[in-house]
Amino acid sequence: MASIILVHGIAQEQEAADTLESAWLPALAGGVRNAGHAALADRLWPPAPNGPRLIRMAFYGKTFGVPDQMGPSDGIPLAQQDTAEELAYAWLVNAADSSSRRDAGNARLELRALDQDMEQAQGVGAVKGRVIAAIDRLPWLSQAGLSGAGRVNKTLGQVVRYLSEPDVRAYAIDQVRQCLDDDTRVVIGHSLGSVVAYEAVRERTSPLPLLITLGSPLGLSAVNRRLLQPPSFPSCLDRWINLADRDDFVAARPDLTAVFDTNRRPGARFDSTYTVDNGSSPHKANFYLSKVTTGQAIAEAMADR
Repeated sequence: MASIILVHGIAQEQEAADTLESAWLPALAGGVRNAGHAALADRLWPPAPNGPRLIRMAFYGKTFGVPDQMGPSDGIPLAQQDTAEELAYAWLVNAADSSSRRDAGNARLELRALDQDMEQAQGVGAVKGRVIAAIDRLPWLSQAGLSGAGRVNKTLGQVVRYLSEPDVRAYAIDQVRQCLDDDTRVVIGHSLGSVVAYEAVRERTSPLPLLITLGSPLGLSAVNRRLLQPPSFPSCLDRWINLADRDDFVAARPDLTAVFDTNRRPGARFDSTYTVDNGSSPHKANFYLSKVTTGQAIAEAMADR
């Protein structure tokens, strides 16, 4: 089907595979070019009019849309509220370690108030709704375009629905599965898409040279405790690179090795730590894709293509 499979993140229900490909491909080719592989970059973008498609976007965003309406369903069902609060609290903790003094200071103030309330009333459940509201007040969200309760609920809601609703998860994984074949060399997942990509790769049996996860929430216990299989290094995989900007608090606990570096076969590589600086847009997919680290890994995986 394609040599490189892309898997998008949250809030893409108004897009389509083709529109997302057109947005991601220049940045991906730019990362390859930045790494010094101009000939390969030219093959990746722009795509040859009559040539084979080397890259495909696995699009699952429409599963979050509301039929015959422009907007998504933003509400978080009561049964999923605890998971949403757990995710929001983990993001708040990560924001407290931000290099931005304003974001870190605001996050610490919010955490102090929440911790005091939880200590008095025993547990996150005692402050339901307040954790999400605290996240919404962080300046980081305004810069990321997620400020406003409806948008924060959508961000959390789509992650929680994937983790909680079997039909949503099965649909998303199947979109990746349909793009994969024995010619696939690279799978790249961003944000929630990194969780989808991981679960699709985990079930694969034929060899895969490279998985790249960008701005991934896989390190969150709220996420990895709810995976279809216990966290482990995929048996089919030769190399896994996980990239996270320090200020990307969606990618809380960006070093995945403590949780996922089990059953890794001899020779397989696992690179996971803070490795990039995406400036004022720490969670932006294109900024991750354009990095030399990303481009070099793709070029190495595509070396015989």
